[in-house]
Amino acid sequence: MTEWTDPDTFAQALEQVEIKEKGNCFEDFEEGDVIEHDPGLTLTQFGNEQWMGQTLNHDPAYWRTDAAEERGFDEPPVHPDYLTAATLGITVEDLSEKGGYFLGRTDVRFPTAPVYTGTELHVESEVVNCATSSSRPNYGIVSWRTRGKDAETGEVLCSYERTNMIPRREPVATDGSGKRTDGGTTTAEADDGPDLPEEFVTPEGGYFEDFVDALEEAKDRDAAVAYRHERGRTQDDVTVASLPLSTLNTAKQHHNVDEMADSPSGNIVTYGDVTRSTALGHARSDERTWREVGFDDESFHTFVAVGDTVYAFTRVIEAENDASSDEAGTVTFEHIAFNQNDEPVYSGTRTAEIRKRSN
Repeated sequence: MTEWTDPDTFAQALEQVEIKEKGNCFEDFEEGDVIEHDPGLTLTQFGNEQWMGQTLNHDPAYWRTDAAEERGFDEPPVHPDYLTAATLGITVEDLSEKGGYFLGRTDVRFPTAPVYTGTELHVESEVVNCATSSSRPNYGIVSWRTRGKDAETGEVLCSYERTNMIPRREPVATDGSGKRTDGGTTTAEADDGPDLPEEFVTPEGGYFEDFVDALEEAKDRDAAVAYRHERGRTQDDVTVASLPLSTLNTAKQHHNVDEMADSPSGNIVTYGDVTRSTALGHARSDERTWREVGFDDESFHTFVAVGDTVYAFTRVIEAENDASSDEAGTVTFEHIAFNQNDEPVYSGTRTAEIRKRSN
């Protein structure tokens, strides 16, 4: 009789059996396919507060009823970062668990804001583009339009377009050009050094008028409204492993140390939405946010691992005296998250309504 738990016997058995693999390869996606993601998630107060607390998003309207009501909410709503992360986390098993670089995300919107805890989330993704990588024969590039819906009403709560490199079952010939097929180009080393403005202007405060005044001060000068935020957040087991699992994100790079031992990071790495939300939390702590509108052109530049510290840098792009409420104006920012070595790890633009001082 076979003694299956004998170490030598078991080791040989492991070498000979097939692995029931998880996730899909590039060949499994076809433009126009709509994928209904089986996992669902109830957006709970605990999940919402855990996410906000660990990423330093301390806007009182998401924590206290009186502050929520003062901002026009019925009660503290689900934070947009948690909603975004939960919407993406549910998709990972079907879309990107196989591995491959997260190339970017754009057009992140919240058509039915605010969303309250207790809402059950149902998520679907449509394949919008499949492309061959010109430089990586083992990978293809896939883009999806993902929609997180209220499972009861069908209303879209969060939507975005995401692009990933996805492993192929069989490598294909490439042209060897090394050019990216996602429309980008390889960044060349500048011959004359960094092209930075001569001056940097910092807003006096965090109200809408402060951003307007700073942009006016920088106008017609070789200046930018840009500044860094003081806070940092060192990544630990909670942010790297616990938060992605709480959103049903099954990507092995966040919780399987054994699998990641031979990867470039040598260890598990932080979920991109944790990195992003942490940097945005730093930025929001220096402004009077009224509402989040959306996010575009998001990219993740390198991995963040346990022990790395996430900081944030903000550049103010424009301010418009137009918002959903007379209490606020609309400001567009570029945010860059960076690590303790001043290396950018995330970048993206964000549009938010910012409270006016006069109200």
